[in-house]
Amino acid sequence: MKVTFPHMGHLWICLSAMLEYLGVNVVVPPPSSKRTLTLGARHAPEFACLPLKLNLGNFMEARALGADTILMAGGCGPCRFGYYAQVEHAILADLGYDYRLVVMEPPQRHIGELLAKIKYITGHSSWWEVVRGIRFGYRKARAVDELEQMAHRMRPREVVRGSTDRAFNRALQEIIAVRHPRGLPAAVERARSVMNKVPVEWRTVPRIGIVGEIFTLLEPFANLDLERRLGYLGVEVDRSIYLSEWINDHLFLGLLRGLRSHKAACRAAAPYLNHCVGGHGQETVGSTILYAREGYDGVIQLLPFTCMPEIVAHSILPRLSNSMDIPVLTITVDEQSGEAGLVTRLEAFVDLLFRKKQAGNLPAEVLSREPA
Repeated sequence: MKVTFPHMGHLWICLSAMLEYLGVNVVVPPPSSKRTLTLGARHAPEFACLPLKLNLGNFMEARALGADTILMAGGCGPCRFGYYAQVEHAILADLGYDYRLVVMEPPQRHIGELLAKIKYITGHSSWWEVVRGIRFGYRKARAVDELEQMAHRMRPREVVRGSTDRAFNRALQEIIAVRHPRGLPAAVERARSVMNKVPVEWRTVPRIGIVGEIFTLLEPFANLDLERRLGYLGVEVDRSIYLSEWINDHLFLGLLRGLRSHKAACRAAAPYLNHCVGGHGQETVGSTILYAREGYDGVIQLLPFTCMPEIVAHSILPRLSNSMDIPVLTITVDEQSGEAGLVTRLEAFVDLLFRKKQAGNLPAEVLSREPA
């Protein structure tokens, strides 16, 4: 059995660490690229969202590297993601790709089925070894998230442009190289040391919270490297969802304390949206409110074209923006998205934030209309 999975940001680092620790053969697909998207878009339904098309391309590329088993998350509720594994598997079968499909459904509704599939993937490993493997993978996710947060703070303040990215890539290699839980604490310290050596000028800069659908938030290719672009424009960013937080919320059911929880965002969203609409729609509304309360200068909503939960959230954000006095920019991505248009919109939005921050009394503006 050679297991593969979709690319979603740095998910591959923690997932491959966990599986390899348990003796599973892992085939990591190549990083998502234009070729990946072209392959997926060619065979996917036209109005399927961007994550399905990229996932499909990932699986086609991984097959060429020898993968024979797909490990994919499931889901429930109004978001179409919960059925995408079956759709992707059917498309791959029609194309002649003989894949086994293992769908990991949410534990709160399918705990018995989830445990059976974990045992199927991990083979003869004991449950104690499985727990240790999951813990190892999760600790890697926490380490990577910490490095990303450091990069978000440092990038707009770096003395030499690009030095943060170079340090981040070196620090990331320290985490990736670890093959056993015992070596991780020392690797994390080395990674922090690499990041702390970057020369920065600590000064006040505009802060933007990024909210929206999880795949487009975490996958740089899907969002056209939004976080790096904002950093180079002199903006500090924070993501409403980090991988370790999502794992704690949805797989560990919030057992680990001290991390942000989607429950806080859902409570904050209640005056505007008091029920689940699928995906991260309710969290998008709530996180925007929380960012406004924390004094952030603006919010960017990211969503794939045709994403139903985020469309619901998008319809609420203009009223929220006016009442909370926080500018909101909505960016929709699909296979037609272009770099030039995104850069123009980001530059205009950041310029608005700088002027608003300097004046101190300009009303918020919602820049959510797509360019003609």
